[in-house]
Amino acid sequence: QVQLVESGGGLVQPGDSLRLSCAASGFSFDYYKIGWFRQAPGKEREGVSCINNSDGETYYADSVKGRFTISRDNSKNTVYLQMNNLKPEDTAVYYCAANPTTCKSVAGMYYWGEGTQVTVSS
Repeated sequence: QVQLVESGGGLVQPGDSLRLSCAASGFSFDYYKIGWFRQAPGKEREGVSCINNSDGETYYADSVKGRFTISRDNSKNTVYLQMNNLKPEDTAVYYCAANPTTCKSVAGMYYWGEGTQVTVSS
């Protein structure tokens, strides 16, 4: 069956780094765009970053540009999100999701993982 499994979250201090992983199975990973989304307590889920399947083109929300880097390894069916210089406002549950035609919007994503908690606090 389709699975997206996030890992790599944790509790870190401001300025620290984390690398999230999203391991996919059960669908043709090479043909899907993959997005990272996050949801903070009391807030709506929002797009953070996404990566195309065909040309590797990437997208970042303004709030994370210059600090986060998305990448994918199709040989491992895995997408990564390198997060540097983390800030308290980055605290949220981070989800990965897949869609064959888009990855910037929460609505319409086909498959979702269950999320991994990232907490940035001193």
